[in-house]
Amino acid sequence: MRKSVFILVLLFPLSLLAQSQVEAFLPMTDSVALLREYRAVWLTTLNGLDWPRTRATSAATVEAQQQELCRTLDELQAAGINTVLFQTRVRGTVAYPSDIEPWDAAFTGTPGKSPGYDPLQFALEECHRRGMELHAWVVAFPICKFPVAKSLGSKALPARRPELCVRSDEQWLMDPGVPETADYLAALCREIAERYAVDGIHLDYIRYPERGVRFDDSRTYRRYGQGKPLAQWRRDNVTACVRSIRNAVKQVRPWVKLSCSPVGKYADLPRQSSRGWNARDAVAQDAVLWLREGLMDVLFPMMYFDGQHFYPFVLDWAERADAQQVVPGLGIYFLHPREGKWELPAVERQMQFLRARGMGGYAMFRSQFLTDNVKGLLAWTHAFNRIPALPPAVSGAPGGAPPTPRFQRMADGRSVVLKWAAVEAPSRAPIYYNVYRRQPNGALLPLSLRQDSCVFRCRPALPALLHADYVVTAIDAYGQESAVGSL
Repeated sequence: MRKSVFILVLLFPLSLLAQSQVEAFLPMTDSVALLREYRAVWLTTLNGLDWPRTRATSAATVEAQQQELCRTLDELQAAGINTVLFQTRVRGTVAYPSDIEPWDAAFTGTPGKSPGYDPLQFALEECHRRGMELHAWVVAFPICKFPVAKSLGSKALPARRPELCVRSDEQWLMDPGVPETADYLAALCREIAERYAVDGIHLDYIRYPERGVRFDDSRTYRRYGQGKPLAQWRRDNVTACVRSIRNAVKQVRPWVKLSCSPVGKYADLPRQSSRGWNARDAVAQDAVLWLREGLMDVLFPMMYFDGQHFYPFVLDWAERADAQQVVPGLGIYFLHPREGKWELPAVERQMQFLRARGMGGYAMFRSQFLTDNVKGLLAWTHAFNRIPALPPAVSGAPGGAPPTPRFQRMADGRSVVLKWAAVEAPSRAPIYYNVYRRQPNGALLPLSLRQDSCVFRCRPALPALLHADYVVTAIDAYGQESAVGSL
């Protein structure tokens, strides 16, 4: 408790430090020192919670459904969000035309029915158009409820692959102890990586059910346990799934970031109990091991707590792992009167603390509570993210930074136009471009981040800015950025 109180006392000066970091990150020599942090949201398609609200049953409703998403992404972009965790595998059903699993009902209202377009591809293109990353959010072990399985018939996973599935109350779960479960999930993630230029694969529910959920794997344990203690066997099973998925994805696109959302408390602390709810010991989710062994690129732990249940456990994640690889998930839904009793300062303090501590950023669950501006959160986030940021680069990325673009500058009436030739990354990863304007004090102000075009046009608000110094950098999909481009 004393540790928690001490942290809270420090929050005010740390919030000033967080702001000073934003003000001071821009001074330059020959390379950019832009603040790097994930500013992420989970965008939930389950039951259309965040999107879609309109069912796609005609050309007009398809367009309306797409425009819903565009409006949401516009609001997220304006708030400085740079990463969308887009729910792609929902519950044994998916948000794209798959050869492995059927369509989720969220898009048409009918399980297994196509909406007549590809929601994942549409979301990916719209995110990239706005300079945001899209990570395909894959729900691993939970499958559909019994009525949905009945509606899907032979397309349902329990009908196609019953050996992978276990009954749990009114729904089905995949059994992590069956070796073929890892193969199945790896094939699904490989399909996504092969077909889509996603920036990441994000694994959710990559864990055993918590205590209180009916789950009987005794038969599987007898068959595959090989004398291991049950707890260790379960951890090994989940790790085997993570390893298979990583291998499958990295073979296709090595730059795709693999992440997961572990339970928010890794383990008990010497002076702070997790109260039986932690990743490693309660649900067999050894996420720190995954980082240390290079199986994960980043973690988004679900830290939907406050006070002594938040701050000490943030520090614990940071001490056990590279802080830049840990992006705490914030329970912003507790701001809604129907969900909890949080007030806005609780989230403000958490965001300030994470930036001041040098964590890898933050993720918000879930996007609707941000875009609805619950208790002023959207307005606060606009101010907090006043200057754009790029996500952190992947640790240990190969090849080094891309070459520096050489660009031409032209005047077109009241506009400035920059053009440059495409460059190729040593890593062979896809290349994007960042455009900055040099301020009178030598600092660089981001104008466009992660654009794929080799042309940039802007119409400055002040005529004097037509003659300002504009610069260009190249950045690869690993997040490695070149030195500043020259004329």
